[in-house]
Amino acid sequence: MKEILVVANRTLGGAKLLDAVRARAASGDVRFRLVVPQSKPSAGLVIYDEAVRESAQVRVDLALSAVAAEGIEATGEVGDPDPFLATMDAVSERRPDEIILSTHPATHSGWLRRDLIERIQNATGLGVEHVVTDLEQEGLPFQVTLVVASKTSSGEELIERLRTKATEGDRRHLFIAVVPQQDGSGEAPREARARLAAMLDRLHAAGLISSGTIGDPDPYTATLNALELFRVDDVVISTLPDQRSGWLRANLIERVRNATSAQVEHVIVDLQPATAASAAS
Repeated sequence: MKEILVVANRTLGGAKLLDAVRARAASGDVRFRLVVPQSKPSAGLVIYDEAVRESAQVRVDLALSAVAAEGIEATGEVGDPDPFLATMDAVSERRPDEIILSTHPATHSGWLRRDLIERIQNATGLGVEHVVTDLEQEGLPFQVTLVVASKTSSGEELIERLRTKATEGDRRHLFIAVVPQQDGSGEAPREARARLAAMLDRLHAAGLISSGTIGDPDPYTATLNALELFRVDDVVISTLPDQRSGWLRANLIERVRNATSAQVEHVIVDLQPATAASAAS
């Protein structure tokens, strides 16, 4: 079986890259190995290394789910922040027959400014197909929704709204969930991951392509970090009703709307009073 290594990060999901993968898959007995190097945030933004790595894992998860839905066999991993080292690690481990590398156009690609393609060709002796994806001009062939929720992350109102959104429009829908931690305590990450896992289980059971990560204890910071790390079309923020929600008392919805051009939708989840009264969102 022929193995093809695919290296991409922020251009992952672009139509031209998907077309290249589909064409190889249609040609015969082939499988794909996806490597997503971790990407650093824009200058001046402070985002923890763990969040950067988890954002790359989200891209891996969503890409594998999307191609699996088309019957394409693929596995994937998060790679070194240096795309050359990430590629060389994968080549050493997997011994692929060919490499597909996806970048932004030359004017916007840090990878191309480092002569990445030539360096990989010289170091491996393998053929490297370079796929240029201009997301600013082409957009993504998917509708991508960022979902921000914590205590209400598995609420029926939220899950039902996401089910409905998946049927809207003529593009396939991807969901990226962010569950902010409740506070800075040592138990907070574990609790947030449990909520995230429960939410993703419900979304997957509904047949929705989704992945996610936990976020900063400040929901505004968690949302802005996600907007920096992912390209999304719209944002859904889920809270408890009215004054039971600390997020609403902090004007989270309005603040996020002022910070992004993406549409921001507010979904209210009214949990059982005994459950909801103990904490805000």
